[in-house]
Amino acid sequence: MSNIRTAAEPAIFEYATLRIVPRVERGETMNVGVVVYCRARDYLGCRTHLDEQRLLALDPLLNVEGVRAALRAVDAVCCGGERAGQAAKEPPGTRFRWLTAPRSTIIQPGPVHAGLTENPEAELDRLLNLLVK
Repeated sequence: MSNIRTAAEPAIFEYATLRIVPRVERGETMNVGVVVYCRARDYLGCRTHLDEQRLLALDPLLNVEGVRAALRAVDAVCCGGERAGQAAKEPPGTRFRWLTAPRSTIIQPGPVHAGLTENPEAELDRLLNLLVK
């Protein structure tokens, strides 16, 4: 029996939601994205969706363009592009851990969860639709 893994076999993946915390004192959050990491497939991806109207209902004075810039920075770290600076040189697992580490900023990660998937990119789209949109 072979230990070679085929592309159709399920692999363990991890994911976390990305949340906006517009006003920390109120404790309200809004899911705006998902980050997925699958070590077996060497995959790290993120997708975001910003519902401006809903976000401004939580804080009418929020700098939405600043939020968009912060989400672009998350995307750069996730993709490892040159805009990510030093993080671009890190392997996907290290970047995932950095993106999901607790922090006190306007964009905060939710808890990390795990599951099985045959296709991490399709799983990312499914989770975005389920948890964000």
